[in-house]
Amino acid sequence: MVNNLIRCISDDGSVVVLVEDSTEIVETARQIGNTSRVCTAALGRLLTGASLMGYMLKNPDDTVTLRVAGNGEAGAVIASAHADGNVKGYIMNPSLDLPLKPNGKLDVGKAVGADGYLAVVKDLGYKEPVIGQVPLVSGEIAEDLTAYFAASEQVPTVCSLGVLLGKEGAVAKAGGFIIQLLPTADDGVIDRVERDVSKVRPVTQMLADGMTPLEIAETVLPDFKLETLGEAHTEYRCDCSRARVEQALIGAGLDALEEMASDPVTEVKCHFCPSVYRFTPNEIRNLIKKAK
Repeated sequence: MVNNLIRCISDDGSVVVLVEDSTEIVETARQIGNTSRVCTAALGRLLTGASLMGYMLKNPDDTVTLRVAGNGEAGAVIASAHADGNVKGYIMNPSLDLPLKPNGKLDVGKAVGADGYLAVVKDLGYKEPVIGQVPLVSGEIAEDLTAYFAASEQVPTVCSLGVLLGKEGAVAKAGGFIIQLLPTADDGVIDRVERDVSKVRPVTQMLADGMTPLEIAETVLPDFKLETLGEAHTEYRCDCSRARVEQALIGAGLDALEEMASDPVTEVKCHFCPSVYRFTPNEIRNLIKKAK
C-alpha cells in the first residue's frame, strides 16, 4: 500500500505540516453517496480535513468528528476520523445541483451556506468529549477550519483543501494540507510561512502534476528544511456494526422500541456506507428487555 498522508516538522521545531492525497477516499464517498458534483466537492473537502485532523490526534483510540451546518440547500455535512487518518462521512442532500460560479468553480460556499457553524467533537477517552464550535466564515470548509483552529485551539493555521472532478463527475484528484505554527515560532518564522504560502498553487494542481505528499510539503514550505514525523495509508472506512446499531436503537428509548416491535421488520441503513441492518419483532423485543 502506498502511503498517501505525511506529517513533517521543520528542523528548527517551529512549523508542522501535514499533506494528504485523499483522491481514493473522496471517490469512494462519492460512489457510496451518489453525490452531485458540488456535494462531492463539499463532502470531499470535509473528509480530507477530518482525516488530516484525525492523524494529528495522539492516541490510537482517539476520534474527531466535524459537522458543518450551514443554511445552504446541501444541509449538514459530517465527517469522522480516527487517529490513523481513516475517515467516513456524508452530506444530508447529496443530489443538490447548483450552477457554477462566474469563475467556473463549484459553488461549495452556496451549497453549504455561510450562516451556520462548524462543530468539532474530539473523543479523547475522557468522560465527556471535547467540543469546539465556531461560526462559519464562508462555507468553503478550509477557511472555516482555519477559523476553528484560531478561535478554539489558539493555533495559527493554514488550511488548504481541494477536490478536482472529471467530466463524468468522478474524482480526478483530491487532497489538502494543514500548516501549523508551534509555540517556538517567532515573527521571522511567521513571515517566512506567509511568504511561502502566498506562492502556493492549488493542491489539486500539484497532485495532478504527479507530486507526492512529501514533494507538496517541500513545495509549500520551501524556506524550511523538513523532517518526516510519520506516514500513513488512509482510506474511507466505516466502522458500523450490528452491535452499534442495537445500542443506537436502545438509546432511542422504550416508546420507540415498542412502536418498532409492531412492525413486520425494522430496517436501519447506515448513513456512512451501504450497510442495512434488519431486525424482526422478536429481536426488537429482546432489545426492549435490555433497555429496561
